[in-house]
Amino acid sequence: MEALLNRIWYQKHWARWLLWPLSWLFALLSALRRLGFKFGLKASQTLPVPVIIVGNITVGGSGKTPTVIYLIELLRHYGYRPGVISRGYGSGQTEPRLVPPGANPSDFGDEPAMIVARTQVPMAVGVDRIATAELLLASTEVDIIISDDGLQHYRLARDIEVVVVDASRRLGNGMLLPAGPLREGAWRLETADLVIHNGEASDTVREFGMQLIPGAVLSVAGENQAQAPTAPMAVKAMAGIGNPERFFETLSRMGFKLEAQEVFADHQAYSPEALTALGDELPLLMTEKDAIKCREFAKQHWWYLAVNAKLSPQFDAQLLTRVREAMANKQKANQKG
Repeated sequence: MEALLNRIWYQKHWARWLLWPLSWLFALLSALRRLGFKFGLKASQTLPVPVIIVGNITVGGSGKTPTVIYLIELLRHYGYRPGVISRGYGSGQTEPRLVPPGANPSDFGDEPAMIVARTQVPMAVGVDRIATAELLLASTEVDIIISDDGLQHYRLARDIEVVVVDASRRLGNGMLLPAGPLREGAWRLETADLVIHNGEASDTVREFGMQLIPGAVLSVAGENQAQAPTAPMAVKAMAGIGNPERFFETLSRMGFKLEAQEVFADHQAYSPEALTALGDELPLLMTEKDAIKCREFAKQHWWYLAVNAKLSPQFDAQLLTRVREAMANKQKANQKG
């Protein structure tokens, strides 16, 4: 099903026209919901600390998680104490919960588990983002909250919106769900504070290029006496992310010879049997998000590639300026309250 939707959304498959009437219905319902918040029929709730939303207007991966990790490290460098909230997609969580170190992805979601493993940031997951943020504020000493996704969650008032766009797939066929991949129209990019194009290098006034820079090849199992694979070795590769081709292309650019490429669904849970079927004759390379779900049963020849987001000093400056402004506004509002 996912493969068919990708053809419809990104390859201009004729079936998009069959779904087009449903897209109009989706557009109407979305517009009515936004108008409800705009005219006060639905209430947005403001938090006592600044909120940065990192989201997208398309379904599927665009590079939000590396962006969140980049913002955590940037804010910490300048003395802030960030915390992160997330819905915890795929975890089945309903009540807000703090994400502990070494969290099981099936209990908290693969991306939250990965973010905490990489950064040790205070983080909470839950369906109700406001209740989740309140739990985080009550339980930890954070002074700014990053929301991993939630651009369309208008009940949570936000101070800064950062929208991430996959530069290779962009907005697909430009249609709204379900005929296309868009949650909101392309106009929504004009209302965001900062727009990041994942896979581009150049900046404009308010749109910024982001590169994912390959890091070390690390053992999925943790402690490993074996030598990590290096280019130009032959390897097998697997990916269960929004845009798996980006990962395979990265490995090829690094010089690895990809003897096999296995694509899994985004957020898919893995079993030892499914990955063992890929064979033991060659090293198996996967993404960091995949690795976090395979730690408990990893074999010695399984490895993952860590990647780091790279953004320009101009992006950092604009983001930090907005953060300082939001901090000042919050302080004034809290003093009046």
